[in-house]
Amino acid sequence: MRKIVVGCRKSALALTQTEQVISDLTLLSQAHGMEFTFELKKIVTKGDLILDVTLSKVGGKGLFVKEIEQAMLDKEIDMAVHCLKDMPFDLPRGLVNGAVPKREDPRDCLISISGAGLKDLLFGARVGTSSLRRSSQIAALRPDLIIEPLRGNIDSRLRKLDNGEFDAIILAVAGLKRMGWEDRITEVLSPETFLPAVGQGALGIECREDDTELRKLLDLYNDPQTALEVTAERAFLGVLNGGCHVPIGAFAVLNQALKRDAETTEHSLQQISLTGMVGKPDGSIILRETYTGESPIQVGEDVAKLLIGKGAEKILAETSLS
Repeated sequence: MRKIVVGCRKSALALTQTEQVISDLTLLSQAHGMEFTFELKKIVTKGDLILDVTLSKVGGKGLFVKEIEQAMLDKEIDMAVHCLKDMPFDLPRGLVNGAVPKREDPRDCLISISGAGLKDLLFGARVGTSSLRRSSQIAALRPDLIIEPLRGNIDSRLRKLDNGEFDAIILAVAGLKRMGWEDRITEVLSPETFLPAVGQGALGIECREDDTELRKLLDLYNDPQTALEVTAERAFLGVLNGGCHVPIGAFAVLNQALKRDAETTEHSLQQISLTGMVGKPDGSIILRETYTGESPIQVGEDVAKLLIGKGAEKILAETSLS
């Protein structure tokens, strides 16, 4: 019986979703006759320690995963459960994303004190978010709103709203659902007008590349549709060389279509449709493109190149210097 040590952050959300993954993997290993037990190990990351500065000013990529990845490389832990949107495009040598389980709702939502949605918030209302992606899209839709920084775990962000520090805040639907707090949602923001972060709502189960025993179990846990969709989104991110703390958003959907070949035989054709955006933090420019194709990597890269042709690289360079 092998013990698998699972690393995760100390936040309530990280613990909740990691405990769910451990429960799922325990049942899965038992069903397939694999002898595993699991132990959870809490790890503090740089992103957890720095709460008085917006993430975009701290240093970008990997703020919530580097310490956990180092523990994996040092063999203090065997695998880790991350929010996929926190994982940089390039993983350290020797580590792989072993599984992407079925995705939770990828959308953002608004939670307001008054119960008003985004378009009905009072003129000059204070909206809390430290995400440049969110602030860019809010400012484009409602330039009159006052966007103020909001850091901390999901529970502390809700407390700040309840204490009157903000009129509304923006959070990911997935986190609220995983915590059982979806009743707090005032309005779910449609990706048609408000794109989520790359990989939002999905988890990444990271492990060592050479751990073939554990990877066999994780292969069983992988959700093929989610994996294809986030592969397209992360390919988009990789071309733009961005992280989750820059004004980049993307949302991919796997479509099944019927195709007739030369012999008029019908078969299923998988197509990925991806919409990506890059915007200025003040919302003065929002670039969006959508492309559909059969290869998730190619689709992601093509959307990124279309945005680069419109000036995305200049916007991202200016954002990183500000």
